[in-house]
Amino acid sequence: MNLVLKIPVSSNQMIFALFFVILFTFGIVLMYRKDKSVHQVHYSKTARYTFLSFILFITVLFIIKFVLHQ
Repeated sequence: MNLVLKIPVSSNQMIFALFFVILFTFGIVLMYRKDKSVHQVHYSKTARYTFLSFILFITVLFIIKFVLHQ
């Protein structure tokens, strides 16, 4: 099945989208660098807890899968 959406987009809209993506990304990077020192103080162990929570969640899903299939 070949589903192609043909949405008319002008060249001005494409130029706007390109500039928007570039400037938005630049703004996000700039704000991240500005707040980096604050993040290191207040969120120093957040990545560790997020990773451990993700592993725990995946483990619980596997346990539920094996228990329900037996």
